[in-house]
Amino acid sequence: MLSYVTFGVSDLASAREFYASLLSELDARPLLEMDRIIFFGQSMNKPMLAICIPFNKEPAAPGNGTMVAISPGSKELVDALYHKAIALGASCDGAPGQRIPGKFYGAYVRDADGNKIAFSHFG
Repeated sequence: MLSYVTFGVSDLASAREFYASLLSELDARPLLEMDRIIFFGQSMNKPMLAICIPFNKEPAAPGNGTMVAISPGSKELVDALYHKAIALGASCDGAPGQRIPGKFYGAYVRDADGNKIAFSHFG
């Protein structure tokens, strides 16, 4: 159902480095790069994450209540991605932990532009 989700960023080169390193843990890589936008994923036929300099040339800003959730496939990978994101300069917005007993495990970070990312595992 999803094609891609986009985050606005203020420094495309720095954001590229952050997301390329972080998403490499999921075998994702930059798939399409243009002057103001980069698409990351495993293939162009699967959901992707894009980062861009906003088209309207206004400052990039995260949406209130907006978040992208990434499902790496296990609680251990949730922890690994959270810790890697922090090591790459993200800030904690909720340490890894069980949120709904037996049903939902998650961790939350914000990138350098304040965009919120969840790493989650259901089950």
